[in-house]
Amino acid sequence: MKRVLIKGGRIIDSRQQLDRTANVLIEEGRIAAITEDVPAADQMIDARGLIVSPGFVDLHMHEDPFDEKKGAPGQDIARSMVLMGVTTCMGGNCGENYFPPDRYLDHMDQHGNCVNMGLFVGHTYVRNTCGGKDKYAPVRGETLERMEQLTADLLAKGCMGVSFGVKYVPGTSWEEIIRLSRLCSPDDRLVTAHVRKDVSGVFEAVEEMAKIAREAGVRVQVSHVGSMGGYGQMKALLEDLDRYRREGVDMCCDCYPYDAFSTTIGATTYDEGFLDEYRAGYDSVQLVDGRYAGMRCTKEIFDWARANEPWAKTIGYFMKPEDIVLALNHPCVMLASDGLRSGAKGHPRAAGAFPRFICEYVKTGKISLTEALRKMTDMPAERLKLPKKGNLCVGSDADITVFDYDTLQDRATYEDPSLPPDGIAYVLINGQIAADHGRLVNDKLGRAVRFGQ
Repeated sequence: MKRVLIKGGRIIDSRQQLDRTANVLIEEGRIAAITEDVPAADQMIDARGLIVSPGFVDLHMHEDPFDEKKGAPGQDIARSMVLMGVTTCMGGNCGENYFPPDRYLDHMDQHGNCVNMGLFVGHTYVRNTCGGKDKYAPVRGETLERMEQLTADLLAKGCMGVSFGVKYVPGTSWEEIIRLSRLCSPDDRLVTAHVRKDVSGVFEAVEEMAKIAREAGVRVQVSHVGSMGGYGQMKALLEDLDRYRREGVDMCCDCYPYDAFSTTIGATTYDEGFLDEYRAGYDSVQLVDGRYAGMRCTKEIFDWARANEPWAKTIGYFMKPEDIVLALNHPCVMLASDGLRSGAKGHPRAAGAFPRFICEYVKTGKISLTEALRKMTDMPAERLKLPKKGNLCVGSDADITVFDYDTLQDRATYEDPSLPPDGIAYVLINGQIAADHGRLVNDKLGRAVRFGQ
């Protein structure tokens, strides 16, 4: 494997509290040195005037579905990940796996992938696989025993922890949650959740997460906290987070830098009464795909799509921008994309979340660059217990994002959500160039990320 030298860039690495101009030497896909010297190398990358950062780490995205006819996963989301500087990401969130996660991981190791990727065991996936298909009813007895065994098997095969999508499966019982969560305790794996309720119910829902942490002896992560409490509840919700942490609960959150969410129109999010809860009208819901793609809903469009195309993705324009700012400024909230798309259609967060955070928060003075990069690199890597990711320490994996701070700009919009950003100069995965100035040049460098690596 080539020796690569990234020369003359401003290196920012929160793990080492490092911010200086120097050179990065890469050998055998690992960081070999950070030095003022200019050692011999097979390939030199000129980073003068650019920022050299650990590759961004996204602990909450949604993996591309696996195409069984082609025998390979799609690469729509994975491609967008790399082009916005993400080098390691975690799928299997909100309780969902789109394919047996152990087989998905094996395929990435055998054939490569656009990006390094790990997977959580999705409770909903396990539930459906074991026969618990009624999302409004609890499971018990032999079904729950099969769920527990399947979850244990998938954790043993390298899945990072367990994710729940409790709001989407309201029949989920406490016994289901606690028995699966306890499987994460021996190895200190993470339990994540799209919590049971949002808006007025979010406080009780996050309290349930604290109870999980206490009774199962696990660390917990509140997924996309902006879309759970971003309707005027954020200040009080973050105060609750601080209180739980003072009481010894290891709880953190993630958030994307947008004030609109995305989910399918058939999801429980849109069950009866949602307009009263969000204090909005049908026109706050925009359909992304299906018969009425691109259109804001009327009652007639909403009812038709929910009945006939429950899989259709939507954008929900309900959240308060000031709440998102509060969340992303909190020291225990890290950045994540929650990326979800159908091909090129969907929410811009899947292609723009990471550069947007710098443009909308750092460049406007809401947060410092070093703190923003911490929330994008070292903090999520530490949360996932990936010591060789999210930093530029000697011996760590050479996953690196080189970008031009001045020209960096997210371009993905609600109208064109897959546009890659400007200003990402190079993305290296495992020591080799994956993307060069917005062009994907190698889509096979990523590998499966398994717990304990």
